[in-house]
Amino acid sequence: MIILGINAYHGDAAAAIIRDGKLVAAAEEERFNRIKHSAGFPGKAIRCCLKEARVSIKDLDYIAVPRNPKVRIFRKIYYGIKIPKLALRRLLALRKTQGIKNRLAEILGIDPSQIKAKIINVEHHRSHLASSFFVSPFEKSLLFSADGMGDFASTMWGIGKGNKIQILGEVTFPHSLGLYYTAITQYLGFPNYGDEYKVMGLAAYGEPEYREEFKKIIFNTVDLGFKLGLDYFIYHKKLVDMHFEDGYPALQPLYSGYLEKRLGPHRNESEPIETRHKNIAASLQERLEEVLFTLLNSFYEKYHSKGDNRLSLSGGVAFNCVANGKIFQETHFKEVYIPPACGDAGLAVGAAYYIWNQLLNKPREFMMQHAYWGPQFNYAELNYELAARSQELERQGCKIIKIEDKKELCQRTAGCIADGKVVGWFQGRMEWGPRALGNRSIVVDPRRPEIKDLLNLRIKHREPFRPFAPSMLEEKLGEYCQQSYPSPFMLFAYKIKPEKLKLIPAVIHIDGTARIQSVNYQTNPLYWQLIKEFEKITGIPVVLNTSFNENEPIVCSPKEALGCFLRTKMDMLVLENFIINK
Repeated sequence: MIILGINAYHGDAAAAIIRDGKLVAAAEEERFNRIKHSAGFPGKAIRCCLKEARVSIKDLDYIAVPRNPKVRIFRKIYYGIKIPKLALRRLLALRKTQGIKNRLAEILGIDPSQIKAKIINVEHHRSHLASSFFVSPFEKSLLFSADGMGDFASTMWGIGKGNKIQILGEVTFPHSLGLYYTAITQYLGFPNYGDEYKVMGLAAYGEPEYREEFKKIIFNTVDLGFKLGLDYFIYHKKLVDMHFEDGYPALQPLYSGYLEKRLGPHRNESEPIETRHKNIAASLQERLEEVLFTLLNSFYEKYHSKGDNRLSLSGGVAFNCVANGKIFQETHFKEVYIPPACGDAGLAVGAAYYIWNQLLNKPREFMMQHAYWGPQFNYAELNYELAARSQELERQGCKIIKIEDKKELCQRTAGCIADGKVVGWFQGRMEWGPRALGNRSIVVDPRRPEIKDLLNLRIKHREPFRPFAPSMLEEKLGEYCQQSYPSPFMLFAYKIKPEKLKLIPAVIHIDGTARIQSVNYQTNPLYWQLIKEFEKITGIPVVLNTSFNENEPIVCSPKEALGCFLRTKMDMLVLENFIINK
């Protein structure tokens, strides 16, 4: 049985395909059309998944769509009457969702009648919960999802056991942890869709000076929930323009004039970041953590006997690695699973597994232990791209060698990294989710504090307050970090032990934390070997790992890897078995 999951007509459009309960492929549309957080229909991602699964659209049994227009209908009607333009927008979105079969047929050049698959709508947050629990290592756990908004809910919690999810509660529109964070992110001068992670990094540079004001902006309620001080926001009063059609997703400011009255004028994107902005970011982050941990602890106290001390976490808020890293000390949970694409791209996986496990009552037979579910490229494709770029490679004085032995490849590359070279590392299948995890990465020496400025000057061109992340041998996690719980998807920020801070300064944030990727030999033996060879040379089982890109989506293909290598000041590219030196 084959199920295609599609996140369409929203930011982070994506597709995933499972066969007989096992994930075969998953990819975001942005990696193919090169538009960050691409919205609209994931036609290229669907083609990729079908190709990797070696099936055609005619072979599908089900198509899973993580949107259900029938849920919370009375709340939708209420806000449709209150904001008529909102009702019109939802009707247009419904029409598009109902036309998915026709859109698929159009993209694939076939008649819609040839698509026999049954389309099933799965509610947004049920898809989030499924994207985490059904691929987790847990037989049972408590489940929690939080994001901006989906199907008029922002938060949902429940219990997962075996192949079933039981929903226990939710928070509905207009109250939202995600919209709270997005609104203040916009106010601080970061208007782009998905900019919240920048403010999370900025928060470490400030003090929570506005703590008391933020307690009025968002606060917990006695019924295992929370509320926003709605005077600080505008999106529940009038239609806020949200562009989630084709191309780059965008949304107008969500905060109100009252918020500016209380906190001061908003920052324009081009204006300098002042102490006030840093302190607002710190207050924002602190309050998110307080509300989130209160929710999780109340949830645990009420239901832990049914889910033990395990938590399956999902939704866009689960990308907040600073909060995630504190779960172990601030809550009762001892084990936490967060999938690599915990945001809306992951809905494609979640909706598909909700059908397989929950609706079809099939047993769980798959665990997502790694993130390498995107396309891969053969040597014929590599040789073609190298030939196409031969003149440009020659102009830049590049030397190309092919190394068949993988250990030698890692030894040579590790030696170059230890010598201070900036290395592009392109191997195997592309990562699923927003993090480069050792298959589409730029890798450098973490011992050199100046390397951060060098990377920004040569390649990344990003804000100086944003930290770079380390990839670390999983078995050395407890030696370097105050937490030793594995972090394979770079979704936990851990405190680094004081005696190790000076050893890896390039990957330490100002607050003494690092957003760790723990690398396991079984899930990525080649990347593990690279770090091991670096350790043999330097004594340090850590490399700095940043995404292989230059202000664009992470590279997907050899063509894009070569393009990024040639137009930037990268020193070396390892393209599968080829080493290219400038």
